Amino acid sequence: MNSKSLISYDGIAAPLMIANVDTDVIMPKQFLKGIDRSGLDKGVFFDLRFLKNGLPNPDFILNKAPWDDSSILVVGENFGCGSSREHAVWGLKQLGIKAIIGTSFAGIFFDNCQRNGVLLVQLKAEEVKKIGEIIKSENFSFLSINLEKQEVLMADKSRFLFDIDPLRKEQLILGLDAIDSTLQKELQIKRFEEQHLLDNPWLV
Repeated sequence: MNSKSLISYDGIAAPLMIANVDTDVIMPKQFLKGIDRSGLDKGVFFDLRFLKNGLPNPDFILNKAPWDDSSILVVGENFGCGSSREHAVWGLKQLGIKAIIGTSFAGIFFDNCQRNGVLLVQLKAEEVKKIGEIIKSENFSFLSINLEKQEVLMADKSRFLFDIDPLRKEQLILGLDAIDSTLQKELQIKRFEEQHLLDNPWLV
């Protein structure tokens, strides 16, 4: 099994129940100047996490215990909207975020998460709201996501089932990126190429 595989994950979940959080909020533009991906965790939610004097904002959920050790986010609708910057997902991963639960995600952000091994769980609005209310309590901030069973298990024993595209599920479980996934069908691709050249010899 690939070390990057994600079959199930247990962790503290932080409620960030704000609608339309765009990628500029997740990763402000001043953190896009680097020539590599290092240090992007410092930029995640920068304007929310820090005050103008540079000190941590004590009112922001990710600066409060136990949510300062969160590896799962529970978010409002249309999370990740705005520009297509993949840095937003790189930064979230560097910050330790493994999965995000919400009702809807911007399309490009959704694809960027898939390519980078971040699990997105889509549930009904009332289910996400209930999860958000549960994890507001320090004693119930822990939850478990089982990708094989496609379920979210809460500390209070609540259980939520979710759907996921079979291909995306397979890629996450096996720890495959888009290239790895394509190479799984290398034999079929070779056979197609050989047959295509036989059927169209003028291409040689």
